[in-house]
Amino acid sequence: MFRRVLAMAATAAFAYAIVPTHHGDRIVRVYGDLRTAERVAVIVPGADTTSATFEGGRAKPYSTPGGGALALLAEARALDPGARLAVVAWLGYDSPATVSLGVATEEAAEAGAVELRRYLTGTLGGRRVSLLCHSYGSVVCAKAAPGSGVADLAVFGSPGLGVSSASELGGVPLWAGSGGEDWMRGVPKLRLGPLGFGPDPAAPSFGARLFATGSAGHSDYLRPGGESLRNLTLIALGRTGEVSRG
Repeated sequence: MFRRVLAMAATAAFAYAIVPTHHGDRIVRVYGDLRTAERVAVIVPGADTTSATFEGGRAKPYSTPGGGALALLAEARALDPGARLAVVAWLGYDSPATVSLGVATEEAAEAGAVELRRYLTGTLGGRRVSLLCHSYGSVVCAKAAPGSGVADLAVFGSPGLGVSSASELGGVPLWAGSGGEDWMRGVPKLRLGPLGFGPDPAAPSFGARLFATGSAGHSDYLRPGGESLRNLTLIALGRTGEVSRG
């Protein structure tokens, strides 16, 4: 099933832009038919994402933006063959390197949020959009989501969102997941001056709706067959009442 959907989606995918940057390329690619889609899921990746790892270059294809988009699309078609869902893999910002000071600061996220909000309100304006944001990408999304009109914001493997609670996101419904084997769980969620992003959005006190992720590692949230992928797909389809809670 996944291979068939991968082949179908690959023929429909196209790049809006590939712009060289100091740390790879900015790429925004659509999987599925955006023209007829009733719902759109936008996947925003985290650190160390470049053109070389956008759809390949990693041992786990689903851990790349393109591979994750294909996995989500396949899961959506398995759950609802008639679902009119398009998935966007959005690398419209300069993803910082994992081993760098930039990954601990908001500079790249702030610049990326401007571009993401422009995409959400411009290209996707008027559509029902779910933002699905991994790791450092969740910081980008938290800055872009307020006022963008998105239906849901789901973050996973997040280092923090740069806010102290879900109530600071302008009323955007927030979902959060943290895999049982994700090394990010062991990273202190602090803010010291310009470094760090504050408390864990997957902590019960933060105020997010927690979705179950099973034993997912940091790169496994969109793994085919995993509980996390199923829940993220249900969120993207608007079937939030079926999401298993964490």
